[in-house]
Amino acid sequence: MKLTSEQVKQTVRQLGAQVLPDEHPAMPQLNSMFGEHTFFVDESGLKVLEPAQSAGAERQSGEVVSLADWGDSDLTRLMAHEPEPTGVIVVFEHVKH
Repeated sequence: MKLTSEQVKQTVRQLGAQVLPDEHPAMPQLNSMFGEHTFFVDESGLKVLEPAQSAGAERQSGEVVSLADWGDSDLTRLMAHEPEPTGVIVVFEHVKH
């Protein structure tokens, strides 16, 4: 799921993760491996959001999915694995313009 800049801000605030900017050197490889997403990293690894199924909810939300774990204690090498839903839901607040 590719997020808007406001959704990125809300996700960072709720998760405490860092967003990988589109200009990051790893983006072409990540996009080829996992598809077009907004990617986040935290102390446990690489994450994306997938649209969450919310019955009748007015607010859009996304479930955090783990794609890779850190392979070293210095947090410099990611080890990809099958996508694993984390059960964590990010709820996007409506922004009034």
